[in-house]
Amino acid sequence: MPVSYQWQQRFDRWRSATRGFFGGGGGNNQPRPKLCPACNSLVGINATRCHECGANLRFSLAALSKGLSGFFGGQAPATTAILIANIIMFAATLLVGFARGQGQGFSILFGVNGEALYRLGMGIPFRYGDFSWYRLVTADYLHGGLLHIGLNMMVLLDIGPVVEEIYGSARYFFFYTVCGFCGSLLSARFGTAPSVGASGAILGLIGILIAITSRRSGAHMQQLRGRLISWVVTIFAIGLFFSGLRTDNWGHFGGLAAGFLLGRYFADREPMNSRERNVAYALGWSAFVVVVACFVVMALHFSKPITD
Repeated sequence: MPVSYQWQQRFDRWRSATRGFFGGGGGNNQPRPKLCPACNSLVGINATRCHECGANLRFSLAALSKGLSGFFGGQAPATTAILIANIIMFAATLLVGFARGQGQGFSILFGVNGEALYRLGMGIPFRYGDFSWYRLVTADYLHGGLLHIGLNMMVLLDIGPVVEEIYGSARYFFFYTVCGFCGSLLSARFGTAPSVGASGAILGLIGILIAITSRRSGAHMQQLRGRLISWVVTIFAIGLFFSGLRTDNWGHFGGLAAGFLLGRYFADREPMNSRERNVAYALGWSAFVVVVACFVVMALHFSKPITD
């Protein structure tokens, strides 16, 4: 069966990306010039280390990050990866719910099986006897219904690429993870009900943008900051006056505050030199390891009996 030109391009890009995970070269036999993935300096054909920044060209966090960015493609690979992870976890929630007899039809629009969410790592308050720390991360990738994930992912795709372009993919993923964790932490400390959703992390991205606009002058920055603040006030007002929607204002505030502080601390630009890039990659990969570890712990606890 013939493959369309567009899909052939995708296959070629993915094949090249997987070859480049560890700094490997292209597919032909002719040696080609290489660029250092850390500082973008031109290096020798047979070089194994960059003469400018000293980065290992065969294996380094920079080379691995560049390979993953090429695999996911586009201008915002970290946002794409987060989107895919959320969709996968929502599909897993539906499958676990169906296996436990959840109703079909329109029920997935507004609510999914509570036991499925619990087993997959939803956030629960500290006062609950079976609280576990991994839930502060896994809850950020779970959603309570099709409308819930749909709204959150639309906002993520609108704001995420902007923040990722400003700071770079590695620091962006670190920010997203920290904001989501802080939102879950405040929700667990002060909240009274279980919670799920990416909204804490997404409010963190909004907090970062508010911090950026507060440092810059000009009518456009003021207008953008005003729209962002109006958006935040609306979100919190909905949580205060429409309690039936079960919005988690503590989680929203935790993510927003963490994002604003991160935006004030970090310069609003991509890393400029090899040292800054190495720090950014270390932050991004540390966040990735924490997220993966939390999901591994969740999987180990998946079949644990539920206590009252």
